[in-house]
Amino acid sequence: MNSFLSIQEEYEMLVTAWYPSSPFTSPPIIDSSGRSGIYDVGRSEFRRTRSMVESPLETRISLVVALATQANSLSQRVLSDLGMETARYLFPQINFRARNLEEALMSVPNLETVEFKLIKQTRHYDIRQVEPYFIAETYMPGKKQFDLNGSSQAFNTLAGYLFGKNTKDEEIAMTTPVYTRKEESGGEKMDMTTPVITKKASNHWKMAFVLPSKYGANLPSPKDSSVQIQQVPEKLVAVSAFSGFVTDEEVVRRELKLRDDLRSDPEFQVKPKASIEVAQFNPPFSLLPFTRRNEISMEVERKNQSNG
Repeated sequence: MNSFLSIQEEYEMLVTAWYPSSPFTSPPIIDSSGRSGIYDVGRSEFRRTRSMVESPLETRISLVVALATQANSLSQRVLSDLGMETARYLFPQINFRARNLEEALMSVPNLETVEFKLIKQTRHYDIRQVEPYFIAETYMPGKKQFDLNGSSQAFNTLAGYLFGKNTKDEEIAMTTPVYTRKEESGGEKMDMTTPVITKKASNHWKMAFVLPSKYGANLPSPKDSSVQIQQVPEKLVAVSAFSGFVTDEEVVRRELKLRDDLRSDPEFQVKPKASIEVAQFNPPFSLLPFTRRNEISMEVERKNQSNG
């Protein structure tokens, strides 16, 4: 019988010790030298058990196995969470009724969005009753509302609030879309939904993120004073969808088209002093223009309501 165990035998001993009910081992015994252990029937030799005598090698192996198991479990959870989050963008969910091929090809991430009731659908636009919601908003620097530098700065500022720059140091889930809204000088309060919203106030534009509905009014306050939390009341809006990347020229063209279409609507008309709002549903890394969903909207009212 060998006096010392090889590294391979030590490893096998460790494995055997984890499975004490193995049919190849005997119950614990004491050999002629007074050592406690088991008799390995398959190898016809005496071997010590882990529970009775644990060598430094066993301890090291046990530690490595435990740490590897823990790391593997953690990695699996992280990968699972990352996979689920990525799937929200890679496998978007279509939530809107398509009027034409352009809209049929559009898709949006599977994220929380603003709730609304479809009141009316025409060939060119929808009339929606939008439920109240909360937003985080900030000013957009730059001479144009869709200036890349200004948009990036505003987006990063709002993202900082979501990623923990708030009084609770809490991460807040992203929603969709991002709104940009134009408001006339001295105009009314900005309304925004799940997209990022940009609005114009005193010749400045604002961008907004819609905040998850689970918080209600109990939202953490921003640490950045340039970020404001606002509640958007229920409203009636006319909405027109379009694909591609948003530009100032495209917004002007779409606004004129929507206003022109609404002039012939027998039930609804543009609300006095209403300003446009642009919603962008897709993240910047959505590179296929025809799959991107954008919306331009403005508040409307029923014609008999205005006349009454």
